[in-house]
Amino acid sequence: MGVLVQETKNYLTMTITICSSLKFWDEIQEVKEGLEELGYTIYMPIKAEGVDYWEEDGSKRVAAKKTQELISEHMEKIEQSDAILVANYTKKEIENYIGANTFLEIGFAHHIGKKIYFLNPIPNQPYIREELEAVEPIILNRDLSKVS
Repeated sequence: MGVLVQETKNYLTMTITICSSLKFWDEIQEVKEGLEELGYTIYMPIKAEGVDYWEEDGSKRVAAKKTQELISEHMEKIEQSDAILVANYTKKEIENYIGANTFLEIGFAHHIGKKIYFLNPIPNQPYIREELEAVEPIILNRDLSKVS
C-alpha cells in the first residue's frame, strides 16, 4: 500500500493540503511524510478527538464537525495551499473511494483554481465520476515524484 518517493528534493516551496477520508489516517500519514521528504509543506485534515472514524453510527463525527467547525478550518487550509492531494484508497468494496467531504473539498479547490492531484485513479462511483473527470485531476498512481 506504499507510495513511491524519489531521492531528489523539490526546492520550489509548494504547499499541499491532503484531502481524504479520515478512515485512512495511517495511510495519509505515509503520504504526508513522503511529500515532506520531497520538500513540500503539507497541511493535514483535522482529526476530531474522541471520534472513532470506523463506527457504523456516524453521529459522533457529525457532532464533531458542527461543534469544532472542522469543514471551515480545512477549507481555509485549501485556500492557503497551492494544491490538494486526494488520498483515495479502497473502502469496503469501492476501489479508490472518495467520500462526500472529500468530494466537497475537490469542488472547492477546483472553484478557487487549485491544482488537484489524486493518489490513485478516479473511482467508478455512481453520480460523481463525471464530475471528478471534469476537474481534470492529475493522477499520480501512488508516485509522489509526479507532483510538480
